[in-house]
Amino acid sequence: MKKLLNWLKGPTAMAALAGVVAAAVVLAVAELAGAFFTARATPVFALGSTFIDFTPSWMKDFAIATFGTNDKAALFVGMGLTIAVLACVLGLVAYRRWALGALGVLLMGAVIVASVVTRAGVGPADAIPSVVGTLAGLVVLRLLVVRLRGLKSWPEAPADSAERAVPGGASRRRFFAAAGITAAAAGIAATGGRFLSAARSNISQAREALQLPAPAKAAAALPGGVQSPVPGVPSWLTPNGEFYRIDTALSVPEINAEDWELRVHGLVEEEVRLTFRDLLDADLIESHVTLTCVSNPVGGNLAGNAKWLGLPIREVLKRARPKDGADMVLSTSIDGFSASTPLEVLQDGRNAMLAIGMNGEPLPLEHGYPVRMVVPGLYGFVSATKWVVDLEVTRFADNKAYWTERGWSERGPIKTMARVDVPRSFAKVPAGKVAVGGTAWAQTRGITKVELQIDDADWVEVDLSAEASLVTWRQWSYEWDATPGPHYLKVRATDGTGEVQTEQRADPVPDGASGWQSVMVTVE
Repeated sequence: MKKLLNWLKGPTAMAALAGVVAAAVVLAVAELAGAFFTARATPVFALGSTFIDFTPSWMKDFAIATFGTNDKAALFVGMGLTIAVLACVLGLVAYRRWALGALGVLLMGAVIVASVVTRAGVGPADAIPSVVGTLAGLVVLRLLVVRLRGLKSWPEAPADSAERAVPGGASRRRFFAAAGITAAAAGIAATGGRFLSAARSNISQAREALQLPAPAKAAAALPGGVQSPVPGVPSWLTPNGEFYRIDTALSVPEINAEDWELRVHGLVEEEVRLTFRDLLDADLIESHVTLTCVSNPVGGNLAGNAKWLGLPIREVLKRARPKDGADMVLSTSIDGFSASTPLEVLQDGRNAMLAIGMNGEPLPLEHGYPVRMVVPGLYGFVSATKWVVDLEVTRFADNKAYWTERGWSERGPIKTMARVDVPRSFAKVPAGKVAVGGTAWAQTRGITKVELQIDDADWVEVDLSAEASLVTWRQWSYEWDATPGPHYLKVRATDGTGEVQTEQRADPVPDGASGWQSVMVTVE
């Protein structure tokens, strides 16, 4: 313990601390300066987005499977730890050899600047916050290293310590005071930058003030009994705040609806450009649609059902008039994400739309405000582009989308899936009558039957809740006469074509998970 305390008082630990403080200054000053630029100009978001772009698919799948909708928070934690370790190393190098340490800081600054300027929708001027932050961090590191080298002695250092006492005049107390004050100032600067950025942004206020038009074609009235009667089964209509979010955007794009424009081009007879006002003035439709993420594991919760308001994409394509040979539409988000959607899917009667409303209100910022795509029957990675600004009519043979380039399939029809929502796996329930309930989906085909198997008994057909449409999920319920002991509950669904959900297990890569969910329950 004494050796540890002596080490913490020694120059190695203090040099590492100097590096961490300098790194905090880099990020804080850039955050403050970035309040006057786009949010994607700050180092943390730029580095995080670049990391996502170069992360192999298996690691992204692991992050989503492990952390679910908290995958971005986990990324930030991992980034923070990585930056802290690198900062410690740079602090040590700068203490030993200043020139090498300074070079390391400048190289890191260059990496940050490169990450910033390569983001979609970011210009060269947006590199200014990173440059200013890097220079500020370099100055702070230099001042702390000079003060550290000026310490007079290292009392109580072990006799065999490799640390050398250095001459000088300043005290360790002054060094820690300087480091502490600098770190506190960095924290204040970062917080101030966030508040300033929020104050300068009026997108949230504009969204709240937006009055959605009445649809030319309202959603069909819901039949009675769409909700499973089993307590604990998720709401048939997913509230906006509970709707899953999986995307590549670390910083939610903030788009002024008045400035938004969609360009439709490529293999078309006529290029089309649409403004947000064009959408508001158009004949909009309303539809309940269930969306599913391709990363959803068997029994997972990366699915949600909402009422969407928007313009059918087929109407836009009628104006553009795709040329013969085109078979795909490459949709691109303002943050650079892209999805490849089969052209015929956007032209048929499934009501794929450019959505501007979700559950009776404008799209939430994190779900694509002001405009996103909603395409029934396809996983989101090939259809549900948020913050969409570009539609290129093209061919699968000529272009690849974001996830296709990373090994996922070109087309992503949603597979038939059923899950047990109640009771949860590893739950303990009393013997007797136990309510079992869940959800099943097979968008565009519908669900005609759900079956439950308890242990190795025969499959039994459960009670289906009312069906709202073929593009929404369907809930179910069953009263189980439970006997004491451990039991396994399996569930499978049959879609509207008569095809039974496959038992064969498959991982989400490359075109979605499959298999039967099995839930273990202990009856007491």
